[in-house]
Amino acid sequence: MYNYERFESEVRSYCRSFPTVFCKAKDHLLWDIEGKEYIDFFAGAGALNYGHNNSFLKEKLIEYIVGDGITHSLDMATMAKETFLGKFYEVILAPRRMNYKIMFPGPTGTNTVESALKIARKVTGRTSVISFTNAFHGMSLGSLSMTANPGKRRGAGVPLEYCIRMPYDRFLGDSESSLAFMRKFLQDKGSGIDLPAAMILETVQGEGGLNAASFYWLREVEKIGRELGILLIIDDVQAGCGRTGTFFSFEPAGIQPDIICLSKLISGYGLPMSLTLIKPEYDIWSPGEHNGTFRGNNAAFVTAAAALTYWEDRTFQEQIQQKAERVHRKLTQMIADYPELRGEVRGRGLMQGIACGVDGLAENICKSAFRRGVILETSGPRDEVVKLLPPLTITEEVLDQGLQVLEESIQECLNNELHVA
Repeated sequence: MYNYERFESEVRSYCRSFPTVFCKAKDHLLWDIEGKEYIDFFAGAGALNYGHNNSFLKEKLIEYIVGDGITHSLDMATMAKETFLGKFYEVILAPRRMNYKIMFPGPTGTNTVESALKIARKVTGRTSVISFTNAFHGMSLGSLSMTANPGKRRGAGVPLEYCIRMPYDRFLGDSESSLAFMRKFLQDKGSGIDLPAAMILETVQGEGGLNAASFYWLREVEKIGRELGILLIIDDVQAGCGRTGTFFSFEPAGIQPDIICLSKLISGYGLPMSLTLIKPEYDIWSPGEHNGTFRGNNAAFVTAAAALTYWEDRTFQEQIQQKAERVHRKLTQMIADYPELRGEVRGRGLMQGIACGVDGLAENICKSAFRRGVILETSGPRDEVVKLLPPLTITEEVLDQGLQVLEESIQECLNNELHVA
């Protein structure tokens, strides 16, 4: 680790949580330079839905590279882009009767959020945007202004403006309280709030603590927006592309967002790529009005198109949901068996975890799991949630092995707590 400590910026973070040097990865496993094997319940912060070096995706990528396919093309037309656009429409949009224009805003999640904010403001002529408590939307200035985490916001160095913060589902105790709060502030002329351009939300707040909005709350938020002419942006950067069980996380709620942000998971192989889906009537960009050198990652188009093969029928979706139920049962059993956790199961799909009511416990559990060969991270405003993001392709056998290690780590940490007490 000498070179990292000597040369790399102090801003590095994940390598502090996982203090080893990784050298190889395949499917749901990682190996470090000492030859130690790890079960990956982190999956590149959810970017590796189909595992590390997925054989099918890798074959398509190698074939493209060996054939001297276009690698960099700005936003010029290429066969790789053509193939992806056609398959995304045929496999994802058409079966769901969804009509959106597809924008390639840049390679990262914050790029798609920035483009969504810009087009919402351009369409409405209004400036402010509603974001919600515990939200995380990115690290560039526009998306950071929508982010609630104070530690992330401090890094901006300038005032973060044009955001109206509203309570997320159950932040005030129940769904009706947060909805009533929003309606009152938006409709009462004495609130001092100008009508915003849009509202942006995650259906499951990944970094915010795995808070999962109820489908009722999502439908009511959409209804409020429709009544007042406020566009709805769904940030599906972490919760989308199958992570919660359906391709789009909002599908079970039956809502139709005006703008959808996808990244992180969409390339399937961990390659940088993002999409902004815009209802056609709102696609009023002038050519080049939102631009960027890396809007056309052709290698990512290749793996993204190949990954959509998993979604050609319902088999893969059903497998995810079965594994999610397995995880939920096991986590529920853990909080029942270990009341000292003061635990709560949160999340949806293969984006679940345990919120611990004891300060510092979640972080210690993740450290213990790492020593035992399972990679987990924490989330939440106090790092109070043990967060599970295994590859969607993980086998049930290895999933169970990882969950067993998690339980052993819980036992170890609780024993240490009792010993200290």
